[in-house]
Parts: sequence; C-alpha cells; structure tokens
Amino acid sequence: MSRYDELIRDLRAAAQPDRPAPPEFGPYLAKVRTGAYAVTDGDIAALKDAGHSEDEIFEHTVSAAVAAGLERLQAGLAALR
Repeated sequence: MSRYDELIRDLRAAAQPDRPAPPEFGPYLAKVRTGAYAVTDGDIAALKDAGHSEDEIFEHTVSAAVAAGLERLQAGLAALR
C-alpha cells in the first residue's frame, strides 16, 4: 500500500479504457498510446477537419494517455513482485 493507491484508483476509474471513440480517432489514439511524442499538429487538424471539437479531442487524448500510463505502471509493478 502506498500513498498513491487512492490516486491510481481514481485515475483508473476516470480513464475509461473501453470508452468508445469515433472510427477516425483510431490511428490517432493508437499513436497516443504507443508514441505520444509523434503526435503532430496535423493529427489534431485532421480530427478537427472531420468535425470533432477540441474538447472531444482532448477528452479522448487524456483518456487514452492515462489508460496507457496505468498499463505501464501495472507492468512495472508486476516486474517488481
């Protein structure tokens, strides 16, 4: 038990990894999950051009990023056990 357990629990609940996203988000969210450093302004512009708001893009981005981070945390903790 660590001082971060409550925060991690809250993040897991908020991440909603199974949250459905429109199909045009697929390649973008895959990039966020596996290599967020490679996301470009063009990726965001393509989603905006497809009719998605900045708020919608942000919410899906944060959800995917937090879920990916929690998966990595779990893998790291499992390796320590």
